Order: sequence, then structure tokens, then C-alpha cells
Amino acid sequence: MTAALFAIVTFCWGFTWYAIKMQIGPIPIEISIFYRFGLAAAVLAAGMAITGRLKPVPWSAHPWIFLLGCGLFAINFILMYTASSYIASGIIAVLFTTSTIFNAIGNWLFYGQRPGMRFMGGAALGLGGIVCLFANQLASLSHNATAITGMACALGGTAVFASGNMVSVKLHKLGIPTRDAVVRGMAYGAGVLLIFGLLRGETLVMPTDPYYIGGLLYLAIPGSIIAFLAYLALVNRVGAGKAAYVTVLFPVVALTVSTFLEGYIWTATGAAGLALILLGNITIFARIPVRKRKIATSEIAQ
Repeated sequence: MTAALFAIVTFCWGFTWYAIKMQIGPIPIEISIFYRFGLAAAVLAAGMAITGRLKPVPWSAHPWIFLLGCGLFAINFILMYTASSYIASGIIAVLFTTSTIFNAIGNWLFYGQRPGMRFMGGAALGLGGIVCLFANQLASLSHNATAITGMACALGGTAVFASGNMVSVKLHKLGIPTRDAVVRGMAYGAGVLLIFGLLRGETLVMPTDPYYIGGLLYLAIPGSIIAFLAYLALVNRVGAGKAAYVTVLFPVVALTVSTFLEGYIWTATGAAGLALILLGNITIFARIPVRKRKIATSEIAQ
């Protein structure tokens, strides 16, 4: 199940970078994000209600769910979409991989879970691989004020995303089912985005371009409902630190999409980066048979 969740999140989020590109331009970004999570919340709530899975949650948990909505479905996306106005989406994908670090720090500070050497080594390999994949783009950021602004927004959005992960862990400890937290968190996040947009004087206009509508539907269903439910389930199963390693892998999917749809050209450095990412994944998640045999032998002896 852990492997399946990992694959679902990797592929769903891997395609969202291209879908987000389809949303930039026609209307203000906060309204586009509002449409995305407003639609996702409505569809998810309807599906849960029809199947009898929409359950009430204690009002004492709602402040935490509100924080979850702000962290995972509102503020971080405003910062990420803003960053896309300054730097390429591939660079944002690279910077988002630092959530592995932010999550590990958050788990250490708030839950006392010190990251192990195996995780740190695997994450380092994965991050190094991402840098190789985007070496040329990263090199071009030097002495560029707008790029620095974009990087700051992307890193800020990643930090907010990691904060949302910490809130998810808290809700899990309170016994709130993931789907009940997510559907309400999406609704809260959509509300925050709507208020933010209205305060800025924006109006609710829905583009009729099929290109935009297609991207919106993908972002709302696979990119939001399926991916976030799977991701938060993964957080609850393996912890926020290990779950965040998915953010190191989905840029590889995004890069593959770019190869076919945007003309990305592979280089030797890029291929080496892909190898490092896969090696990092193996380092963190692969089970070592020899160690298993030793543990089994030890248990028999006891």
C-alpha cells in the first residue's frame, strides 16, 4: 500500500506542473486556485456524502483543519503561482524538493523525531539528482533579481506546505480521518483564496477556453482530490519526512512531460541526475534482505 500511495502521488503531481501552466494568464492566480480547490472540495464532499463517508468532526479540531487548509490549499499555492511569474516551473519543482528538509526539521522540532542517517543520505542523493537535472537552469539564476524573488516565493511556499504537513500529523494524532480533514481543509482554503481575491478587487470570471478548463479539471480531481488524499495517507503511514521524498521524484515525471510536450532536451548531466534520484529512493525505502535475515535469526535466538 505504501508503494501504491507513493506511485499515485508521484504521477498525479508530476503532471500538475504542466496543468498549472495551462492556468496562468487568463484570470488572477488566486481566483484560479479558488476554482481548483472549490471544485475539488465540492466533488469530494458530494462523493463522500453519497457513499456515507462524510462524517462530522469535533469543533475543537476545526482550528487545526483551518490551518491545514491555509497551509496545503491556499497560502503555499499563492506563493508558488507567484514564483511562476518570475522563474520557470522546472526550477520551482526543484526548489519544492526542499520540503524533505523542512519536513524533517518540523518533525524534529514539534514531534521529537530526529531524522536518521539513511534518510538524510537518501534525501541528499535525491536533491543532488534534481540539481543535476536542472543544472543549466540553476546556473542561469546568477545575478538575477527577479529570479531571486521567484526563488524566495517558491521556498516560502515550500515552507508553508511543510507546516501543513505538521498540522496533518497533529490531526492524525487527534483521530481525525484524513478524508474528513482534507475535504474541510480544501473548503477552508478555497474560502481564504476567495476572500483574498475579493479584497484585491478581483471578480469571479470563468474562462471558456477548453485548454484552461481541461487544466482546471485535472488539477481539481487527480491533482487535488486523489493526490492529496494519497499524500496525507502516506504522511500518516511513514511520517512527513519520508513522505516528502515524493517531492523529489515527481519533478522527474514533470521533466518527462516536458520532454514530450515542451521539447526538453536530455543531457548526460540530466541522465546522471535521474540515476541519483532513483538511488536516493532505493536508499530510503528499499528493504535489505541480509538485515532481515539477521533480525530474524536474532528473534529466534531470543
